[in-house]
Amino acid sequence: MAYDLENRLVIGVSSRALFDLTRENEIFETEGLDAYCCYMVGHEDEVLKPGPGFKLIKALLNINKLKGQEGRVEVIIMSRNSADTSLRVFHSIEHYGLDITRAVLASGGSLAPYLNAFRTDLFLSAYEDDVQSAIDSGIAAGIICNDVNKQYDVDEDLKQIHIAFDGDAVLFSEESEMIYQKDGLKAFEANEKNNRNVPLHQGPFAKFLKTLSDLQREFPPEEVPIRTALVTARNAPSHERVIKTLRAWNVRIDEAFFLGGISKKDVLEAFGAHIFFDDQAIHTTPASEVVPSARVPYKQNKEE
Repeated sequence: MAYDLENRLVIGVSSRALFDLTRENEIFETEGLDAYCCYMVGHEDEVLKPGPGFKLIKALLNINKLKGQEGRVEVIIMSRNSADTSLRVFHSIEHYGLDITRAVLASGGSLAPYLNAFRTDLFLSAYEDDVQSAIDSGIAAGIICNDVNKQYDVDEDLKQIHIAFDGDAVLFSEESEMIYQKDGLKAFEANEKNNRNVPLHQGPFAKFLKTLSDLQREFPPEEVPIRTALVTARNAPSHERVIKTLRAWNVRIDEAFFLGGISKKDVLEAFGAHIFFDDQAIHTTPASEVVPSARVPYKQNKEE
C-alpha cells in the first residue's frame, strides 16, 4: 500500500534551514559548485551543527510520540544538494535521532514543482527563489534567517511548540498593508474601521494556521503541544477587524499582541517563539537575534 500524506502535517525543510551550513555556503559562493561538492564529500562523516530550524523540526517530530498522533507529522528534506553530497546531511539527521527518512534532492534545480506533489503544508528554506515559488503556488513558506552568532540548543525537549505570526501579508492578505504603504496610517485605520465587519482575505499562512488549529482541538487544553501567537503592528481601532476575521475563520489563536509600532523582538523573546513569520526584514532581522525567524515574501503572480 502506498504511503498516504493526506491528514498529515507535512513540513518541507531545506538542509540549510535544518543545519548550520554557513561555511559550506561560503565555499559554494566564493569557489563554486565543484569545490562545494568536494568539501561536502570530504567531510561527510563530520556532523553538522543545528541550524535555525532545528529545534522547531525536532519538536514537531516529537508530536508523533504522543498517544494517537503516530505519523501525524511528516518532515521531508527538500534540498538543492545532489544525492552524492547529501550523505553528510543524512548522517547528521541520524546522529541527532531525527525521524526524517524522505527527501527531495534536486541537484541545484528548483524545488517548487515538488511542493504540491508532497502535499507540503509548510516549507522552510534559505533560498528566496524557492520560497517565492512556494508562496506563488499557495503554500506557506518562509526564508529562514540564520544568525551566525546564535547557538541552537540540541538537547532541550520542548513540552510545547510556540509559533508566532505577523498579521498582514502573512495570516491575512497584503491588501490593507498596501493601503498603509500608499496612503498612510490614517487611510489604513479608516479602511479597517469602515470594514470592521468584513473578514480580511486569507494570506499565505491562513491555511497553515487552520491546520494547526484543527490539530490543537484534538487535545485537552492542558495537553495541547502547540501554542500560537499573533504579533502585529496593528493597534486599536484596527484590531477589531482582525479579531472578527479569526472568529469568522473559526481558528484558535492563543495569544495576540497589538503593538502599534512597538518593537516585536522583546515580545517574541518573552513568548519564547520557536519560529516567527513576518513579511518585513525590519522585523525578522532583529527578531532572529533572539528567536528563529523567517521572512515571507509577497505573492508575485497576483490576479489583476
